[in-house]
Amino acid sequence: MMALFRQLRRWVRLYARSLLTLPDDLTEAKILTAKALINQIAERGLLLDIQEAEFRVFSQFGEDGILQYLIRQARIHKELHTFVEFGVESYTEANTRFLLVNDNWRGLIMDGDSDNIAKVKESPIYWRHGLIAVAAFINADNINQLIGDAGLRGEIGILSIDIDGNDYWVWDRITIVNPSIVVAEYNSVFGPRHAVTVPYDPTFVRGKAHYSNLYWGCSLKALEILGDRKGYALVGSNSAGNNAFFVRRDCIYGLRPLKAEEAYVESQFRESRERTGELTFLRGADRLNEIKDLDVCDVLTGKIVKIRDIPNI
Repeated sequence: MMALFRQLRRWVRLYARSLLTLPDDLTEAKILTAKALINQIAERGLLLDIQEAEFRVFSQFGEDGILQYLIRQARIHKELHTFVEFGVESYTEANTRFLLVNDNWRGLIMDGDSDNIAKVKESPIYWRHGLIAVAAFINADNINQLIGDAGLRGEIGILSIDIDGNDYWVWDRITIVNPSIVVAEYNSVFGPRHAVTVPYDPTFVRGKAHYSNLYWGCSLKALEILGDRKGYALVGSNSAGNNAFFVRRDCIYGLRPLKAEEAYVESQFRESRERTGELTFLRGADRLNEIKDLDVCDVLTGKIVKIRDIPNI
């Protein structure tokens, strides 16, 4: 009986140990699969649509694959394998984490929640890789200072922007770094035709700006116009309809520049809320109707207008 008990206890210990290592084993399996996909995509050469390159390891959607494809097409040299990404939360899902882990890039991540950044610094990823993590509430007035204080200037490989609010205004103000590729989140609720953004408010918080959770960020058209002014071409969106990809024009090579109307994807997210905070699951035009009485800035004219007064939005 004692021998059987000892054997059972040994099996329990082995099982518990296997559970502890399971997340790492799954990550390794995903990375190995991703490497095979990278090679397959590379063999296809130039793609008609960047969504054909999508896969995810650490990104929320297919951004990991798209970035691998764009990095190759833009011919980013190893000395520029540096990134800046902000709005990363705890960095478990992020656009640059695969680059950090798989390709040995280095970079700066930032988030407004100090608890999120503390989790990153407590993780093995922080000492294993060339990562700088900073807790800061980002706006257009402090972004260059924050990046500069982290020691980054000039040419870098990738800039990824996702702050659910002043995204347009922050990218507009960034001058301290000159990325080859920019990933910027857009609010598909605003549609593909009009260049609009929420008016600049350095204290903007999505959850407080409007109860619906739908009023934030900018349209894809606004990003297209801003990118063009800063020397970038829009080359596509992910299939989820929330991230747009831009390549600096001197790095574009065979990639085809697109207009917002061509690259736009309507998101299927149903994250709208009632005043009580309960989800309402609005979709399509009902989402825009929920915020029709709110103000947006027309980036072409600089005028503040009501969403309901924009024709054919």
